[in-house]
Amino acid sequence: MDQKKTGQFLKMLRNEKGLTQEQLAKEFNVTNRSVSRWETGSNLPDISLLVEIADFYDVDVREIIDGERKSENMEEQVREVANKMADYASTEKNKLLTFIQIIGIFGIGACFMALFFQIKGYKPDLSRFCGIVWTLLILVIMSIITLYVMGVLQKIAKKKKMVKTLKTITIVIVAVGAVYTLIIIGIVALFYFSVVIEKIEVYTDPSEYNQFIHTSDEERTIRSIYGPQFDVLPQDLNGDLKVTEYQYTYYNPWDPQYVVYMTLDYGTEAYEEEIARLESIGVDDYARYYSVTGEPEGYDLVAMESDEYQGFVYAMIPEGDTDNTKITYVCIWFCNYLLDLDIHKYIPDQYLLTGFDATENNPYRKSILSQDQDPLTQWLEAVTEEE
Repeated sequence: MDQKKTGQFLKMLRNEKGLTQEQLAKEFNVTNRSVSRWETGSNLPDISLLVEIADFYDVDVREIIDGERKSENMEEQVREVANKMADYASTEKNKLLTFIQIIGIFGIGACFMALFFQIKGYKPDLSRFCGIVWTLLILVIMSIITLYVMGVLQKIAKKKKMVKTLKTITIVIVAVGAVYTLIIIGIVALFYFSVVIEKIEVYTDPSEYNQFIHTSDEERTIRSIYGPQFDVLPQDLNGDLKVTEYQYTYYNPWDPQYVVYMTLDYGTEAYEEEIARLESIGVDDYARYYSVTGEPEGYDLVAMESDEYQGFVYAMIPEGDTDNTKITYVCIWFCNYLLDLDIHKYIPDQYLLTGFDATENNPYRKSILSQDQDPLTQWLEAVTEEE
C-alpha cells in the first residue's frame, strides 16, 4: 500500500469538493493537523472514519486505499465488510472508554473526599496548603480526562469562550501547584543542608555566661537566651559566687536549641536570698509535658518554668541537705516538640527530670501532632500501624 499515493488521492478529492483542510476537519470532527497528515501520507484515517470519508466523497473504499478511482459505485459486499470492521473497532474502543470512565468517576470521588477532609481539618501550614493545591490539581486533571472520554469536552470545544476560560483556570492551577512544589523542595533542601553544615557548639567558660544568657538588647545574638521564661537562671555570675560546674550547648540545625546546666555555691547569706527569689517564681505544673513524671531523683525543685512546646528551665537543690549552699540550674529549650541533640551527652542524667523524653518519636510529640491531623490522615495512620 502506497500511503503517499492515498494521501494525494484524498487531497485531490478535497480539492474537487472545493473545501479547505479546516472545513474538512470540522466535517469529520478531527483536527486540521489530522487532515494534513492524511494528505501527506504520514498517517491514514482511522478505520471507523474510512467508510464515512468514502461516502462523503462518493468513492469506493478500495479506491481510497489504492489511491485511484476504479469504479463509480462501492460494491455492497465491500461496504458491508467495512461497516462491520468499523463497528468492531468502535465496540472495542467503547469498552476501553467505559472502563476509563468508571476509573475516572471513582478517582474524582476520591479526590473530592480527600479535599473535603483536608479543608475540614486545615490549620495554617505550608505543607498542608500544598497538599490541598496538589489534591485540587489532581481533581482537575481527573475531571478533564473523564469529561474527554465521555465526549463532553468535544461538545464544549465548539464554545471557544468556555474553552479559553477552562484553559486559563487549568494553567493557573498548574502554575500555583508548581510554585508551591518548588518552595517545598527548596525548604526541604535548605533544611537538610543546614543540618549537615551546622555544628554543635559547647562552651564551658563561666565568664562567657553573659554573652549567652540575659544579654542586653545591643549584645543579643541568635545564641542568646532571653525572655521572662528564663528568669529562673541567675542574672549574672559575678560577685563571690563559686561556679562548681558550667556548660552551655547551642545547636541550630533549623531552629535554635539550648542545653545549659550549672551549679553555683552561694555561701549562706547569698544562698538564702537566691532561694527566696526562686521561691517567688514558684514551680508550675511541669509534669504534663514530655512524659515527665517528677523531679530529678535526689533533688527538690525550687523554681520551674515549663512550656508545652519548648521545654523546661528549673533550679533545684539536693534533697534533705540542711547545710547545703549550692543550687543547680538547668535549661533545656527547643522547638517542634523534639530535641535533635542527644541530651545524655550534654547534661548529666542525674539533673534530668524523671521520665523526660524529647526524642524525635517521643510519645508526647505523637499525641500533640495527632490532634492536629485531619480525620483522613488519622485513619490512614491507624490502618498503617495495624498492618
